[in-house]
This record gives sequence, structure tokens and C-alpha cells, in this order.
Amino acid sequence: MKELYSASEAASALGISLDTLRRWDKAGRIKVQRDSGNRRVVEAAEIERVRGDGAGRQISARNRLRGIVTDVQVEGLMAQVEIVVNGPVRLVAVVTRDAVEEIGLHKGMATTAIVKSTNVMIQS
Repeated sequence: MKELYSASEAASALGISLDTLRRWDKAGRIKVQRDSGNRRVVEAAEIERVRGDGAGRQISARNRLRGIVTDVQVEGLMAQVEIVVNGPVRLVAVVTRDAVEEIGLHKGMATTAIVKSTNVMIQS
């Protein structure tokens, strides 16, 4: 695994645009360094921190779908979150209200859906 990633590589790994990475840098949301050519570079550990994969919270799921939150509907103790993961493909997850609030999920936010399932059934 590389130690430093270019801004475009980091943006791709985070599932965001290069412009969003630049905005996050200016806002202090992500720690970015500059190389000898004054180009943005991001440490691998920082990418993991922003993605939420670090700090000893490793999980075994391999199905990670990066996307943008397009809708959050909260009702009572539960919430429905819609994420566009690739073009017209969307994923809808039902999670707790607490999870939505803890993560700070909101429309337009880049996020990663992690799918871990023992059974998936589809019927026509």
C-alpha cells in the first residue's frame, strides 16, 4: 500500500470529486500536504481516517459501495437512507435514527455503504 496519494487518487478512494477534496482541504475536514511541486498529496492513514476504516475499527466486509446520499427520511427511532452508488444505481438502507445523527448523514454527503450479508434473495 502506498503511503502518499495524489489529490485525484485520494478523491477517488473517498468517492468524492477533486473539487470536493479541495473544499474539504480548505475547510480543514481533511489533512492535506504539499509535495515538492506544491501539489496536494494525502497520506494513506488520512484517507482511512476520513473513510472511517481506521482507529481499530476494522471489519471483515469487503463489499464497499461508495456514493452520495440523495435522501434521508427519519421517522421515530428509524431512518431510511438512499444512496446513489453508480449512475442510476441506488441503494436504500434502513438504519437507526441514532446512527444517522451520529454519522451526520445528510443529502449531498459522500458516504460508503458496507454490505455484509449471508443471504440475498431475488424473485421475479
